[in-house]
Amino acid sequence: MPLYFYKDLFKFKIYTMLEIRPICEQCGKPLPPNATDAMICTFECTYCADCVNNILYNVCPKCRGGFEKRPIRTKYALQKYPAASTRVFAPLDPILFKPILEKLKEVKPEDR
Repeated sequence: MPLYFYKDLFKFKIYTMLEIRPICEQCGKPLPPNATDAMICTFECTYCADCVNNILYNVCPKCRGGFEKRPIRTKYALQKYPAASTRVFAPLDPILFKPILEKLKEVKPEDR
């Protein structure tokens, strides 16, 4: 298999990047591109680690999947691919979320 070295990675291919949303959808906490506590689901719903662990219990209220740590976009990449500026603030309704949480809280995301 050939090995290619690129002087500028972004020069040869068009990439679809994560939005890198700026706030937690639950509490509104700022989550800049270098935030180490930002968590995302497969549809890029974005929450802080505190909300994921203490309110959502690793259950996305939208897709019902789990969360993973959001990667940090480097300063170099941010120059060409800036983070999103649109703020998505959509706190969940705890009454509507309770039956979902009760059903999925103890089920591993890969088994849902």
